[in-house]
Amino acid sequence: MDRRTYLAASIGTAVASAGCLTSVLGDSDGQSEPVLDRPADQQYDSEDIPYPAYGQAFPDFSVPDPLAGETVSTADLGETLVVTGFFATCPVECVRLIGQLAGVQQGTVEKGIDGDVTFLAITFDPARDDAETLREYGQQMNVDMDAGNWRFLRPESEDRAKAVVDEKLGITFDRIGAGESERLPGYDFRHLSLTFLRNPDGVVERAYRTDSPDHERVLSDVETVVDATT
Repeated sequence: MDRRTYLAASIGTAVASAGCLTSVLGDSDGQSEPVLDRPADQQYDSEDIPYPAYGQAFPDFSVPDPLAGETVSTADLGETLVVTGFFATCPVECVRLIGQLAGVQQGTVEKGIDGDVTFLAITFDPARDDAETLREYGQQMNVDMDAGNWRFLRPESEDRAKAVVDEKLGITFDRIGAGESERLPGYDFRHLSLTFLRNPDGVVERAYRTDSPDHERVLSDVETVVDATT
């Protein structure tokens, strides 16, 4: 059973037995409710969305950080998380996405909450995005690696990237073979642009489905969650 089917089935069963989604996220299973109100632009119930959405549990996973030389497990991160997927040779969408999130990161530094927030940018192109490439990409995108709250994560293989980024997070991507893309000389990806805001209790506060998230809006959401949970 894939993540999307399992997610719908498990949430549906829990709601049927508990009576409402709030009960699912209440004291009965040790999870808190979201800090933020339901997003006004979310058109569907969270259980009907094919990726972790408002009020749902953010999935746990472990992925290596090649720059730090260690593996990062989301289950061990007790701070607020901002999580997205990308690939470094992406010429358009990921440039906008990572650029906006770099602006959010800078905002956390300026507001003095950088120690309460960690950014996880997971590549789904581990074949090309090695440690050196990711380090250079961070510099090009004005990511403040010295702040200590931004991590580039690189799955061990293409299959592992699919399992974490696509199946767990619902950030769908399909590889386009060499010669089939008008944008890149080598292979390319057709992919969803999606960024998550997870609170310290592991609950999804926001799933921004855009390659150009408003960095001021995201920063405001991050600050509200941090203020309420620290």
